[in-house]
Amino acid sequence: MKTINSIFKQPNHIALIPYITVGYPSIESTLEVVSILAANGCDMVELGIPFSDPLADGAAIQNASFQALKNGVTPALCLEVAKELSQEIDIPMVFMTYLNPVFNYGFEPFCQACSNSGIRGLIIPDLPPEESSELESICHNHNVDLVYLLAPTSTEKRIKLVASKSSGFIYLVSVAGITGVRDKLPVGLEAFVSKVRNVAKQPICVGFGISTPAQAKQVAKIADGVIVGSRIIQLLEADNSFASVAIFIKEMRQAIDEI
Repeated sequence: MKTINSIFKQPNHIALIPYITVGYPSIESTLEVVSILAANGCDMVELGIPFSDPLADGAAIQNASFQALKNGVTPALCLEVAKELSQEIDIPMVFMTYLNPVFNYGFEPFCQACSNSGIRGLIIPDLPPEESSELESICHNHNVDLVYLLAPTSTEKRIKLVASKSSGFIYLVSVAGITGVRDKLPVGLEAFVSKVRNVAKQPICVGFGISTPAQAKQVAKIADGVIVGSRIIQLLEADNSFASVAIFIKEMRQAIDEI
């Protein structure tokens, strides 16, 4: 399986990174959909571990997380799913989760299990970078990238801190708020990306609110990666054949590659 760094070393290539919630609408569908994503131009996949209080997520992902929990999905089961997927795809997988499930599992055993299951990185929105040294060290020991987030409201001090700590890439939240489909991207997004680039050396990926090929193309002009989640969750809900997901990802890939 490829590393996260290898994705961003490809010349003139912008990464397409989809998000799905593990176990929504079922474990079987997760296994099928991730393979579809990998086969249709995605460079990395973000696997959401369902959590009862997903503070950073909007209605679509909150509902997906709730349904997955009802289906009995646990962090341990997510690790099993990742391990099975690692035998079928070669693109990197990262977990998007919250601190509580990781803490309850145990930092050391969780990171060890991630490494054994083919997980290349962790995204933990509610992990303050000022308090992350222990987990960061354990992740490093197990070759798991710890990806930090920045929002448009981030101070210069926070940007410098994240730039000194994030590995793999930096996740830029396009808006101050939660995930979800939006009609248009914020006016100040390009300035925000430039502000972070002036400080950070890591690849910059942008998420939250990207839901159309036109928006993906707009982001691809200024970032190293495009993250899309809520729209995929909506398509999974509307079409259990997953054909619409495949079409959507192909359209997103084509739009990004036009840059």
